[in-house]
Amino acid sequence: MTSATLEVVALALIPAIFWGFAPIFDKRGMEAGGDSVQASVAVAAVDSAIYWVVIAVLYGGSAFSGLTLEVLAVFAFAGVVGTALGRITIFVGVDRVGASLNSAILSTRPLFATLIALAVLDEPLGPVTGVGIVVLVAGLSLLAVSKGGDLAGWRPRDLLWPIAAAATFAVANVARRYGMLETPISALEAVALNETAGLVALLAYVLALGRTDVFRRPRESYRYFAGSGVLTAVAMLALMAALGLEAGRIAIVDPLVATAPFFTLVFAAVLLRDLERVTRGVVAGAALIVVGAVLITL
Repeated sequence: MTSATLEVVALALIPAIFWGFAPIFDKRGMEAGGDSVQASVAVAAVDSAIYWVVIAVLYGGSAFSGLTLEVLAVFAFAGVVGTALGRITIFVGVDRVGASLNSAILSTRPLFATLIALAVLDEPLGPVTGVGIVVLVAGLSLLAVSKGGDLAGWRPRDLLWPIAAAATFAVANVARRYGMLETPISALEAVALNETAGLVALLAYVLALGRTDVFRRPRESYRYFAGSGVLTAVAMLALMAALGLEAGRIAIVDPLVATAPFFTLVFAAVLLRDLERVTRGVVAGAALIVVGAVLITL
């Protein structure tokens, strides 16, 4: 393995580890009295601030040169669907079924992205992708009977929350893919637009419904969600850095990032023993989902 490849591997493992650790913060924040909308706003506010600071340092006044109204609309749509709606469903999923199960099920995102790409972009569905879908569905089925996750218990229909989150992220990713093909702006600038649009949508939702009460939550919950936002921002920046390297092929980066659920399982088993149960069924189901996701991606 060359030094260039080692650098890509190291960078790709950062989002895997950080996105594996973020659900631990999310679960603790929800347990501390947090709300799904409050959590979504807090995380979006923190990572948006970090992105804008980095953009100001790296690009200065030349940022967003060449940005068109169409591309802005695409990333705004992705932010509303992925950052706003997607994050809310993620936090509800973490609260209902636990960080370990929620993280594993989120890895089904390539399944929805593939089906959307097949329907909208007419992308082909190869035999390896078909096998990946079967393996992934088998992993979901195993998780449903695993008796793991939140110690308070959950119902099979609660799994619909992380599945919905995976679907919304898939829709957003297809939009982001289209936007990146149509614009000369960098991935960092695109992510900043995406997160900011999501934050604006969340705040508009709160104000329109008069739900400012969601922010009157224990201070401890904000600390956890702020930590999750920092982890998310660093993970995304490392991912973009990995993909920006000459050796940063999708075939190397995506499978490494897809190992995030395994890190969540390890962290949950150690740090959430008072809240969650990590069973053999959860581990086996997560493994099948990750393998299926990798096959679909490749």
